[in-house]
Amino acid sequence: MLALVEIILPVFVVIGFGYVVTWAGLFSATATDGLVKFTQNFAIPCLLFRAISEIDIGATVSAPLLISFYVGAFASFFVGYAGARTLFRRTTKDAVAIGFCCLFSNTVLLGIPITERAYGPEALGNNFAIIAFHAPLCYLLGVTAMEITQSGAASIARKASRVLNAMFRNPFVIGIALGVVANLTGLPLPAPLIDGLDLVALAALPTALFSLGGVLFRYRPEGDSRTILMICAISLVVHPAIVWAMGHALSLDQGALRSAVLTASMAPGVNAYMFATLYDAAKRVAASSVLIATAASTVSVWFWLLVLG
Repeated sequence: MLALVEIILPVFVVIGFGYVVTWAGLFSATATDGLVKFTQNFAIPCLLFRAISEIDIGATVSAPLLISFYVGAFASFFVGYAGARTLFRRTTKDAVAIGFCCLFSNTVLLGIPITERAYGPEALGNNFAIIAFHAPLCYLLGVTAMEITQSGAASIARKASRVLNAMFRNPFVIGIALGVVANLTGLPLPAPLIDGLDLVALAALPTALFSLGGVLFRYRPEGDSRTILMICAISLVVHPAIVWAMGHALSLDQGALRSAVLTASMAPGVNAYMFATLYDAAKRVAASSVLIATAASTVSVWFWLLVLG
């Protein structure tokens, strides 16, 4: 119970605050969109840049860590896809979007603040190692599967450059890539620039959590309850369980195991809904899943914190 009160609830209080003031009409949709644009395009990329530029890449980015997390993530995609097709008779296109919901954990907005509150800032190196590969790998799998579904394998070569171009214009990917360059080259940055980046980065998480509450207000649950329940179960239970088992099999140290399992236990991120919207597939399911799984994760994350100790 102490973990729920001291670690998890403060994060969801900020999300809930954003939700309530938006519901009450005290914060407009336009203002929420502005905050989202600030956090997604500027503040979080600054946070990722500063974090990646300073971590010990050789010591933090390990094959067992990445294998444990991404075997769980990719397995969750295929389980979600298979469940959507066989249990709920969804179209192939919808099934890919549903699989993407099961795949794409909210590694930044939820994973970072909860891990930091649970285990301290020094635990975040493993989180950032996972995040560095998250958007590229998840979008590569999701986009490839959707393009094959829609146009067949022959279209992949023609669309690969467009997909890669879009991926590497993503602000998160840009922030991570620049951080890697700064880290590997040891490029000295002027102190005023570093201090300015740090100020923007400090605003990233509270602003992002508040705006997430405003965004979630728009995602009102509608129908498809069994499909949504499946997504919640895969995202909050199956994914972290696979990571926990893989981490033990690969002898991950305690810090890496904690980061990997906690990150895997996060609800689907808003990008899951954006992916569904991009392809006009299972949008209602994706929107409702983001909202309901985010609320349910207050309990599931507490459970995983107890398991991890």
